Amino acid sequence: MYDIALKHGHVYLDGGFKKTNVYIKDGIIACITDAILDANDAVDITGKELFPGLIDPHVHFDLDLGFIRSKDDFVGGSKAALFGGVTTVIDFLEPTRDKDALLPALKRRLNEAKDTYVDVKFHACIANPKGDLKTYVKTMKSLGLNTLKLFTTYSESNRRTENQAIETLLTLSKSYDFLLLAHIEADDMIDLNPEFKAKDLPLSRPKEAEVKEALNIAEMVEKTQGYLYMVHCSSGTTIESLKARYPNLLNQHMFVESCPQYFTFTNDHLTGINGHLYTCAPPLRSQAEQDLLASHIADFETIGTDHCAFNAADKDTPYLKDMPLGIGSIEQSFQIMYTKFGLKMIDKMSKNVANRFKLEKKGQIKVGYEADLFVYEKSDTKINPPHGHTDYNLYKDLPVNGQIIHTIKSGQFAVKNQTLCKTLPKGRWLSS
Repeated sequence: MYDIALKHGHVYLDGGFKKTNVYIKDGIIACITDAILDANDAVDITGKELFPGLIDPHVHFDLDLGFIRSKDDFVGGSKAALFGGVTTVIDFLEPTRDKDALLPALKRRLNEAKDTYVDVKFHACIANPKGDLKTYVKTMKSLGLNTLKLFTTYSESNRRTENQAIETLLTLSKSYDFLLLAHIEADDMIDLNPEFKAKDLPLSRPKEAEVKEALNIAEMVEKTQGYLYMVHCSSGTTIESLKARYPNLLNQHMFVESCPQYFTFTNDHLTGINGHLYTCAPPLRSQAEQDLLASHIADFETIGTDHCAFNAADKDTPYLKDMPLGIGSIEQSFQIMYTKFGLKMIDKMSKNVANRFKLEKKGQIKVGYEADLFVYEKSDTKINPPHGHTDYNLYKDLPVNGQIIHTIKSGQFAVKNQTLCKTLPKGRWLSS
């Protein structure tokens, strides 16, 4: 007897759909067959699509910016994730400068994530490091962390990592088998004019800063043959330039992520009365840049959200210098991207993420894999109200091609008929 049967659905298998039945037992996908077998809970999903649970490689739940924390903690953020078909997220430790700060940083985040309803993995995060980098990496690996994020900017808050250290970390990434992540903007091109307002964000953080630094980093990747993952690419010119200059690096040694906001909104949104709500870093780009970005969708290995949500009042400040930058997208990301790009999005939000970040038995519908799944019903509809802790939704009422009806996490319904279940499976920390 199986625990759950999902019958007669269009199941996403090996890049396409097959009409078949999926059976779940003890949290695992136990059988995929055309046969009708007994199950305690048999759900007919005729005409609906069944996908692997999504993995968001880039979220910021309960992020401490010093003067404010992001509104979605691991409880609110993970509930919103479940409504969006997301069953695993990868968040970040706070930036650390030396190896001794790593364990305390991990313990703090594990405590903050203790009540999560989705599985959580963490990227370590380094800032203007001091001390021996090899020792830092060995300590990081010993704690079950196999990814490390750095910043090429934010020198004003002492977070920038200089080129020499980046080269060293890239070399170490090869010998110690970890992936280096980078927030990529040229620090010398960032203008922190204290008089800048929301509409000035593209002047403060121009696309040229992203393009220049991406090419600089790519040169280091080529030199060291290390492994680097570029987070939140915002500019079509950036990905086009990387592809033209370093075609043999892309998806071999250098992997690029983008986010739904860069395919949905443009910098014109920053000029309206609610322009402050659209601020994020890197910022939204022009329509031409967005079109170029979309034309290179095949070159992105993954889609993350950079989910970093605040209430409307938190962002309603006269000047950029006092404004928390970030947009919440985790609940809407699949609907937005699937509507725009179709099936080519599925692997970029599941299988590719699982493979790149070593999440075994996740990201695909296969016998023996974890039963993290969601059911999608195609229809001409609009984005629903959100379920996180924030009080506004930039994506509200945007037209999409369907709705997520059910989400199954660890072989148990978490969302059923678009309603959060009373008993939810607890998430867990995934170490390397």
